[in-house]
Amino acid sequence: MFETIFGGLLGGIFRMAPEVLKWLDRKDERAHELAMLSKEMDFAKIRAEQAMHTVDAQVDISQFDAIGKALEGQAAMAVAAGKIVAGISALVRPLVTYWVVGLWSAVKIAALIMAYQADGDWKVVVTSNWGADDTAILSMILSFWFVGRSIEKAQRLHK
Repeated sequence: MFETIFGGLLGGIFRMAPEVLKWLDRKDERAHELAMLSKEMDFAKIRAEQAMHTVDAQVDISQFDAIGKALEGQAAMAVAAGKIVAGISALVRPLVTYWVVGLWSAVKIAALIMAYQADGDWKVVVTSNWGADDTAILSMILSFWFVGRSIEKAQRLHK
């Protein structure tokens, strides 16, 4: 009788063993599929970012092309209009720069005058009246007229 029970138990264990092994194998297979799906998602993110960078680069290129065509068209119109119009067109940027610097200086001088009339300390007005925006404006103007122009001239000489 003991052999029958032992045989039945042993037979049941051997019958269950393949099912347990299949269950463990499926568990590992699911973990592997999940890991592969995660890797595919990471790869898809990288591809999407690369595609966005490509589109951004194409937009930048098309914008530069549009600016170049606009400048070529403006130059062609200025040449077709004659030397007087071309001269006036060449003076637009410097005149706008002088105008902005003049207005900017007028505001700064007006603040000093107001401080003087109110018996204020001019040193405090000068130091508090100069901020990050003023520095940015001055550096933009200076870099356009001195650095940018020098680079353009050097590039024209090397062509």
